Amino acid sequence: MRFPISLTASLAAYIFKKKLSNGQVRFQLVLMLEPLHACNLTCTGCGRIREYQQTISQSLTVEQCLRAVDECGAPVVSICGGEPLIYPPISELARRILERKKHIYLCTNGMFLEKRLGEFTPSHRFFFNVHLDGLEKTHDMCVERQGVFQAAVAGIRAAKQAGFMVCTNTTVYKETDMAEIRDLFQYLHGLGVDGFMLSPGYSYQAVGSKEIFMGREDIHEKFRQAESLLKRFKLNTSPVYLEFLRGERQLSCAAWANPTYNTWGWRTPCYMITDGHHQTFAEFLQQTPWEKYGYGRDPRCERCMMHCGYEPAAALGLNRKLGDSLKMALWALT
Repeated sequence: MRFPISLTASLAAYIFKKKLSNGQVRFQLVLMLEPLHACNLTCTGCGRIREYQQTISQSLTVEQCLRAVDECGAPVVSICGGEPLIYPPISELARRILERKKHIYLCTNGMFLEKRLGEFTPSHRFFFNVHLDGLEKTHDMCVERQGVFQAAVAGIRAAKQAGFMVCTNTTVYKETDMAEIRDLFQYLHGLGVDGFMLSPGYSYQAVGSKEIFMGREDIHEKFRQAESLLKRFKLNTSPVYLEFLRGERQLSCAAWANPTYNTWGWRTPCYMITDGHHQTFAEFLQQTPWEKYGYGRDPRCERCMMHCGYEPAAALGLNRKLGDSLKMALWALT
């Protein structure tokens, strides 16, 4: 199976229950939890350390994080940031989230993975999600530091040897060579990596370098190349979302399904755009003018095809086509 059976079963049951519950339309799939924004790297395509520069030293307590997990109720928690492995109580936070029967993707650049690995216990509900944007030369250029690729690979090797599930997350930019991504995935497959996430980068206000990002037509072309080059790998990117990236269909943005919580509160409206922060999850849902955002509504959304907004739409069937349910089921089960 593409994912652990517990994740597939719990997500399916959760979605089914929510759709039957008073016709509920807006519910959450993944909580993007940012316990801190500090990072040991200054990656070209990342805006977090720039956007939250004034409060970069702040972090959430474990109890604040857990309140957000409970308040949101999403079955999956993506612990991101910042670099989560420089958050001192990260292993305690992960353990206590797992005690709530949630599934975790701990997103990391991998540099401290080998060092802190012994603080964690393998679980079928826990993934290390290591960000790699190419082979050694390309990746180290993207993160603006030599040696990062080798440190991440050492962490992946150690994690797999210790019995952990590991996936990788790759951002596609304008200059990305998709043949190199094929070679990267082939190399990582040899290390036993359990799956590959793939998504286009998106330019937003806090990022200084805009020329590295693509428009929609550029994204379509890159992911048409990906279809032939990467089809033999275990992609964790759904087939419906990939069709959208190739320009074969339309999807609506469902940013409310993957909310972000950080030291400032509930970020609104989405992971990429900041028009404010709410102190409660209920305020975030009720006071965000969702009808004003999305492709064709807000100019900041015109080039965005990010997974955090559009992958939930595929999972929830917001733009359903005949055969989509079977397509998604077969993908999950293979």
